[in-house]
Amino acid sequence: METSFALTGKGYVIIAADTTAARSIVKMKVDEDKIKELGTHLLMAYSGEPGDTVQFAEYVERNIRLYQIRNLYPLRPPAAASWIRRSLAQSLRSRNPYSVNLLLGGYDQAENKPNLYWIDYLGSVVEVPFAAHGYGSYFALSLLDRYHDPEAPLEEGLATLKRCLDEVAKRLVVSPSKYMVKVVDKDGVREVEI
Repeated sequence: METSFALTGKGYVIIAADTTAARSIVKMKVDEDKIKELGTHLLMAYSGEPGDTVQFAEYVERNIRLYQIRNLYPLRPPAAASWIRRSLAQSLRSRNPYSVNLLLGGYDQAENKPNLYWIDYLGSVVEVPFAAHGYGSYFALSLLDRYHDPEAPLEEGLATLKRCLDEVAKRLVVSPSKYMVKVVDKDGVREVEI
């Protein structure tokens, strides 16, 4: 029952993910952070099989950090999305593929614009203005399609996200009770309260 949402606005990307760690019908943890900070201006929300998600997220985090150490500058969001896509595609063709869905958001300092990428477990990637993964996407994507404004200020973007979270809580049978929300913009990454 994992859900994650992301949307772009005027100079920012908002990413939200539920904080529940569950297996079958058992809720094991309610404060799991499913949004990995890959750099000062790069975030990744992950969902999927519990072991795969954590292992792949840490693999991505370490390799992007290694790239920055070797080259003295961080990967831009489009390059990070391409590298992640290639890694997922390679694992898909191995004996132990990762079953991970990702939302990658970042602020490109070279072009001064936000980027958001939807990546699935098959290694498909597409740049989008808004995205969702999990059961919550059935309810949130129509709201995001109607209310998303790419030129909206941060407060308006957070209001749109809140509308999505409320709809999921209202309609989904086993809806998550708590979400972690992070914003990335020209100033970097920060957590916000909804």
